[in-house]
Amino acid sequence: MYATRPRLGTHLAALALSLAAAGSVLTATASPAQAASGQAPSGPATSSPAHTPAVECRGQGVDPDARVRYRSEVMIDAPLSTVFKTQTDVEQWPSWQDAVLTSERLDSGPLRTGSSFTWTTPVPATPSTPATTLEITSTVQNLQRNHCVRWTGPADGEGIHIDEGTHVWTFTKVKGGVLVRTEETWTGAQAEADVPASTEALGAGLEIWLKDLKATAEARAAC
Repeated sequence: MYATRPRLGTHLAALALSLAAAGSVLTATASPAQAASGQAPSGPATSSPAHTPAVECRGQGVDPDARVRYRSEVMIDAPLSTVFKTQTDVEQWPSWQDAVLTSERLDSGPLRTGSSFTWTTPVPATPSTPATTLEITSTVQNLQRNHCVRWTGPADGEGIHIDEGTHVWTFTKVKGGVLVRTEETWTGAQAEADVPASTEALGAGLEIWLKDLKATAEARAAC
């Protein structure tokens, strides 16, 4: 487990754990400019939001009205099918994401539109919140195999709640590998109580998630 940072050791940081990269979110930082922006921020690997297309799956993106949002991307040197399977085989998340304790499908067969899964992540105690386990129930709203996936759902733990997280991933075969782009939004009173801090936490988590996905997919491709 990663070390925590005092500023993010709050309700909002704990919320970041749930919908981004769980406990690892507390170890990285997004830039203050990204956190404060009302536009969809980009991570370090992305070009300016004004010059990048929307992250959508079958024409559907994140919540357009959400105040907390973050966007990023990464290049992965692995086959498209390997990258897509690694990300969408949700029951295997605990094997390559240290901060995911459990992940359970609520249906069977290949992940598809309508599939749901419940996953958990530990949240350490802070001066204002007890240690708890956050439970997230995600439902796939859109999926196109080897191209994109979009899921939504709430997150709940002791003293912690996000009304709705919307997360979109796209996978595009390009020269040199696969371009993975992702964007996520949060809604709810707790997340929106401090938009810059929530955005910082969300961005940090997504950057770590992308880093772990890249490392895992490239390692599998090399086998």
